Amino acid sequence: MARLRTAPIDLPASLRNVVEYRKSGLSLNHVVGCPLDCGYCVRHLFQNFEMKQPHLVLSDSEAVALLVGHWAFRPHTTPIQIFNRATDPFLPGVKDHLLQTLELLDSRGLTNSVLVITRWKIERPDVARLERLKNLRLTILVTWSGIDDDRIEPVDSLHAENSLRILSKNASRTKSILYWRPLIAGLNDSDEHMNRALALSSLAGATVFTGLFHRAEIRDYFRLSGVPDVYPQVARRKILPEETEKRVLSAFADRPLFRKTSCGVAHVHRTADYNGHYGIREICDICPSEQIARCALFHRQPELSKVKELAEIANLDTDHIDIDQRKIQLSNSSEQQRYFIQHTLNYQVHDRDHPHLYGRHGRAEVGWE
Repeated sequence: MARLRTAPIDLPASLRNVVEYRKSGLSLNHVVGCPLDCGYCVRHLFQNFEMKQPHLVLSDSEAVALLVGHWAFRPHTTPIQIFNRATDPFLPGVKDHLLQTLELLDSRGLTNSVLVITRWKIERPDVARLERLKNLRLTILVTWSGIDDDRIEPVDSLHAENSLRILSKNASRTKSILYWRPLIAGLNDSDEHMNRALALSSLAGATVFTGLFHRAEIRDYFRLSGVPDVYPQVARRKILPEETEKRVLSAFADRPLFRKTSCGVAHVHRTADYNGHYGIREICDICPSEQIARCALFHRQPELSKVKELAEIANLDTDHIDIDQRKIQLSNSSEQQRYFIQHTLNYQVHDRDHPHLYGRHGRAEVGWE
């Protein structure tokens, strides 16, 4: 195994904490640092963008012990993500830790869903090793954008295209998704980009498309790099304008296409969506009928007593919880607290301060007014 540098003692506390709950799962990040320099990387938000070399925060065995001992972890239930915050899991050196971490989890007999997101090079020996896993339900999401402006994304999209081909030819148990992101209006939504994405979609079990996190830190980096503002505003949620979405839906009319990551993951594994998006029914209007049927079969409005039990575990106030056919609604919650309940019950959980607007699919308002 290639030896990574040990993380410096002054690593930001947010990165020293290697287990964090994100919407697609409980996220394990015991390697930090990335040389790929994608301008829109969320590492801008963690004050880690300047760390170009991957560093090891904990050993793989220590990290796995922390993950399965986390208060929110449920064996066989909690979705897991590995190295999705501060590095790319298939970089040289990092890849060894990814594979060993997967094998350590698998050796425990865990059947949890595991998501691995990469835009780097996947090789045939990598797939052979992934295929030897026996228990985890593994999905590789191959990020592709087609962006050719090096100031925004210096990584050649051909790497992702080759990775999709290798997975398509060599993987069976391991499922793959074309992860088309970030889709930015006026930058990579031309007819040429649409046609290229359509061709690549045949190499994966599903396509998930999503927009850009246009936070202030990312806009500032673009400006320093000489990139004109790609949108007039910053936003807390991802931006994907209505017109761009319409064009994607038209191009992919007969393909398995999903707005939400967990919906695509559910489809390739033939299971129900663990985020319970079926409750927000308008999100499902592009899903294949067989996937809607799977999600409908498992959609059950939870009992208030069960929600309160989970809310107490998450250290939330249980006095003002509402439940209807679409969602659970509560107050003063963090994303980590909501996702724990959401993934345990497969039911949407919203905070009153951040309501989901009809037809926006959880995205920013930019481009929809």
